Amino acid sequence: MRLLRILLVLAGTVVAATADTNAPEVRKISLDDCIQTALERNLDLQIARLTVPEALLDLRSAYGGWDPTFDLTGTHQFYSSPGTYNSSINSIVSSAETDNNAFNSSLSGTTPWGLQYRLEASNISESYGSKAGFPFDSSSGSADITMRQHLLKDFWIDSTRMTIQVSKNRVKYTELGLKQTIMNTVSLIEQAYYDLIAARENVLVQEKAVELAEQLVSENKKRVEVGALAPLDEKQAESQAAKSQADLITARTTLETQENNFKELLTGDYGKVSRVKFEPTATLTAPTHIFDRQLSWSKGLEGRPDLLQARLDVQKQGITLKYNYNQLFPQLDVLGRYGHNGGSGSEFSDTLGDISRGTFPEYYYGGELTFPLLNTAPRATYKKSKLEMQRLTLTLKKLEQTIMVVIDNDIAMARSGYQGASATRAAREYATEALEAEQKKLESGKSTTYTVLQMQRDLTAARGAEITALATYNKALAQLSLDEATILDRLGIKVSLK
Repeated sequence: MRLLRILLVLAGTVVAATADTNAPEVRKISLDDCIQTALERNLDLQIARLTVPEALLDLRSAYGGWDPTFDLTGTHQFYSSPGTYNSSINSIVSSAETDNNAFNSSLSGTTPWGLQYRLEASNISESYGSKAGFPFDSSSGSADITMRQHLLKDFWIDSTRMTIQVSKNRVKYTELGLKQTIMNTVSLIEQAYYDLIAARENVLVQEKAVELAEQLVSENKKRVEVGALAPLDEKQAESQAAKSQADLITARTTLETQENNFKELLTGDYGKVSRVKFEPTATLTAPTHIFDRQLSWSKGLEGRPDLLQARLDVQKQGITLKYNYNQLFPQLDVLGRYGHNGGSGSEFSDTLGDISRGTFPEYYYGGELTFPLLNTAPRATYKKSKLEMQRLTLTLKKLEQTIMVVIDNDIAMARSGYQGASATRAAREYATEALEAEQKKLESGKSTTYTVLQMQRDLTAARGAEITALATYNKALAQLSLDEATILDRLGIKVSLK
């Protein structure tokens, strides 16, 4: 028997050692620490940060419409022909061989104001020989520039300029989207932090309820043993103790779930913090707040990223509308060409000399008008663009109205939360005093176990309600600052988009 007891003690020691080894790391953390960690490691933010460089690359790509293109071509051709009889001159034409070398280079592109240009240089060298003894070499070439400028269609905006302006608009749009994601993440962290505090406080409340219930069970058991209390009262106390234990288990499960959700927001590597227990260093309070509806409206309508994005959508559609309107015009172009030709000798140097001296100039200038008779597709596209502009304008107006309504609701919720925090604090204080008084009456035989149990339940409920009210109030203030776009300033967070 003694040996069995020793083994049990040793087994208990091993279990205890294992439990200590697997004990989670406890890490105290403030709200500022949470926000800083989330800004660095939150996966949603890491994903959102990629949208800005993507938009910048789209803008850089749009400028590619003005990139010049250089083209260089070189060919060699050999041709031999057999001798033939030419009846018109009553003579035999001997066989001949021809070598031909051709080179062509060009530089073409479009300027930011829509001028299309092409600089071109070419040279052809030819060597001819025949058995009749009439060989000869020749060289010819040219250098010229050709230009075309739109005056109506594609004059004040063309597809390249439209793409660049839209891309600039989208860069601002994605920057605002990143800022909105930062604000949303910070708000979620702040509200989750309050929920975590509330969940931990609720566990303490349920532990206190279990303590009170077990204390009453112990006291009632003693009274039953001396005959001062009926056995039924003891059973009632035991029933309440069992229920308190069940409530404590539920509270701990809720805390664990809340911790897991909090960790997901906090980090991009859940596995590293899965065994960490985060303990908030702050407590739930009810700070006073002065509410100014007009000021909150003004802040929301001026600074909310989603509203600014909606305004950018209207601006973007304005760019598209401008382009589609310009496409309704006929195409009227001014065009011209100027260059020098060469070829008075048999050598390339002779050709180059002719070109450089301008011995054989050439040029032309003029205009070209292209007038579509019906223009059906551009007209339909322009009308559709106008309808889209109306839709986006109305969407913007609706969003402005929604923001005002949401801010009003936030203010009402925050005011209600502050009043609820005050009322539940008073209710908890009254419930505490009532339980203490009823316990004294029970000790003197002037009350019943059932009444004391009811008082304990009321106190536990009052404590839980106070915690919930404080969390609700603080979360309402966080939501209000998010909806009026002041959450980053309120928490001292500076966002710099490079």
